[in-house]
Amino acid sequence: MLTHSEALSVDALAQKIRKIPNWPKEGILFQDITPVLQSPLHFRLLIDLLTYRYLNQKIDLVAGLDARGFIMGAALAYQLNVGFVPIRKKGKLPFETLSQSYALEYGEATVEIHKDAVYSGSRVLLVDDLVATGGTMLAGAELIRQLGGEIVEACAMIELIDLPGGQKIRDKHIPLFTLLQSSDHV
Repeated sequence: MLTHSEALSVDALAQKIRKIPNWPKEGILFQDITPVLQSPLHFRLLIDLLTYRYLNQKIDLVAGLDARGFIMGAALAYQLNVGFVPIRKKGKLPFETLSQSYALEYGEATVEIHKDAVYSGSRVLLVDDLVATGGTMLAGAELIRQLGGEIVEACAMIELIDLPGGQKIRDKHIPLFTLLQSSDHV
């Protein structure tokens, strides 16, 4: 068990991330955050660090990207006392949606948002667990902007610095905050 002072460090989160070599394909070092989520101490640390960052900012909604962005985003929205908006993989939302397709490291995907999820002028915090190629985050940001929302910041627990995603997000004038920066190579 970590001491209180050790738990108050981003390094404690980094040490809890499980790294799986050659998954989902050869040469990739998968960053698995489920051990962080399984540990009450580490999960609280993760959400507390993000809460403290955004506590004094004007945020109307937290939008979480499918699927680990839901976990982090919903907990963060609760702590910030704001609404939560899921941005899901295509075909998972039951009401009228907007869709945005994007390229992945391993193919293509599409995400959707309910058409009534974000109102014009809403200040939105966009959350995911990891930034790799930036495709998911950029697609989510585009959906929020199409609905008239303003992205306050995009945030993630991890940014894979060997991949261009973080820079692509910043190049689109979306502020990006990540707690950890890591390599994606074995």
